[in-house]
Amino acid sequence: MSKTAVEQLGEFGQSIWLDYISRSLIKSGRLNELIGLGVTGMTSNPTIFDQAIKSGDDYDEQIRELKKAGMSVFEIYDDITIKDIQAAADAFRPIYERTKGLDGYVSLEINPQLAYKTQKTIEEGKRLAHKVNRPNVMFKVPATDAGYSAITTLLAEGINVNVTLIFSLGQYQKTAAAYVAGIKEFLRNKGDARSLRSVASVFVSRIDTAVDALLDKLPEKKEAASLKGKAAKANANLIYCAYARIFAGDEFKGLKKQGASMQRVLWGSTGTKNPAYSDIKYVAELIGKDTVNTVPEKTLQAFLDHGVIEETCTADADEAEQVIDSLRKLGIDINDICAQLLTDGIIAFEQSFVSLLDAIEKKTKAM
Repeated sequence: MSKTAVEQLGEFGQSIWLDYISRSLIKSGRLNELIGLGVTGMTSNPTIFDQAIKSGDDYDEQIRELKKAGMSVFEIYDDITIKDIQAAADAFRPIYERTKGLDGYVSLEINPQLAYKTQKTIEEGKRLAHKVNRPNVMFKVPATDAGYSAITTLLAEGINVNVTLIFSLGQYQKTAAAYVAGIKEFLRNKGDARSLRSVASVFVSRIDTAVDALLDKLPEKKEAASLKGKAAKANANLIYCAYARIFAGDEFKGLKKQGASMQRVLWGSTGTKNPAYSDIKYVAELIGKDTVNTVPEKTLQAFLDHGVIEETCTADADEAEQVIDSLRKLGIDINDICAQLLTDGIIAFEQSFVSLLDAIEKKTKAM
């Protein structure tokens, strides 16, 4: 039987993870079907869980039982999400074993209300790692100034980390440095580095959305139009170049000899938001070796239908730098855009988290 486009992509060197989770997806057998099509991991966030819990009655029985047991709304949320993460991790466990820890991961967001609190993020990450108790789970920490220290500490403790909400090259460079520092500390503690993994989640499509909106307002119509839809790929390509340089450098070569793995770049927020663009734009434009792309199911199905496997993201920065320079000449600074998107992203996840708790509370009252 011929291999799917996603399986072919995996053979090329890029893993496809699903950017969604719900109990019905797992219990219905649909997740196993997607795994059969070549999906090798899964990511979640507060917005995804908020949508899952609000969308039906899949969680009502568990909520009812936990309410009877006297649990608080947060404790109910904790049990609900962990149960789904554990079930998904078990479904992906054979992939984790087969790939020797390269793939087969499920990611769980640490409480986004702690994004600017280093010590509390560390404590919550350790608590969740102990409670989830699965080797193929990553815990998501945002790439904030407070987050970098937490990332290093959690990795030093042997906890897999998915560094999230990366928009800028500067954020990525700090993320890679935090990873290397964590690996070094882990090795000093006599840990087996082969068991420790991390990804750096770079958010993509939101950059085009923000930049395109600014381009539409400029008087230089022709020049502005020529740059629409190019900022996100250019920014991502610069990050990929930095990734290739850092993990091919002498410092990491020494760590690799001790069993350390590269912190793969993960392209996130890759569903197409602008209907004028291809429905697989942020998959097709970001095919690069030793990376991950986490996609919504709609984008996954589109790529299975008409995706083409060809390397489109390389360690060549010339074209990307030209795009960023052209935007700067028009008064659009990609670093300013990224800084605002980070702030907006944290606020959005906090709001989704509050909405999620509110949805659980409403269900408990209705019961």
